[in-house]
Amino acid sequence: MTQKKLHPSVLQFKEFVKNNPHIIKEVRSGKATWQELYEDWYLLGEEDTRWQTMGAEKEPESKTDQESKNDWLSNIMGMVKKMDPNQMQGHINNLSQALGAIQGVISQFQGGNVNNSVSGSLKPQEGPKHPFAFRKD
Repeated sequence: MTQKKLHPSVLQFKEFVKNNPHIIKEVRSGKATWQELYEDWYLLGEEDTRWQTMGAEKEPESKTDQESKNDWLSNIMGMVKKMDPNQMQGHINNLSQALGAIQGVISQFQGGNVNNSVSGSLKPQEGPKHPFAFRKD
């Protein structure tokens, strides 16, 4: 296989990439293309600050991600500490009664019996299915 002779600037760029492996990672991660990087290298030169900051951009992002996770967790923990257990129990009881009432209404529309073990306040009406019993003599 014969290799085509490359332009001297392309050979210099290849040497530059070998000396800066973080550029390869940029291309493999899809953040840049070889063409874009070559054009920037050709126009800006090897001494541009872009080449030094390219590999260092990842660390601050991961630190901010970690900090945001810690902030979220600390916010949740702070809210849990501020909760009043008696107030929470009252809210849970109110929610339970509301769910029981909703279940009762739904069962009335469906024509079924209400088995409400949650609130105990709603009971099905008991009585004869037919108020007048007719018998044949």
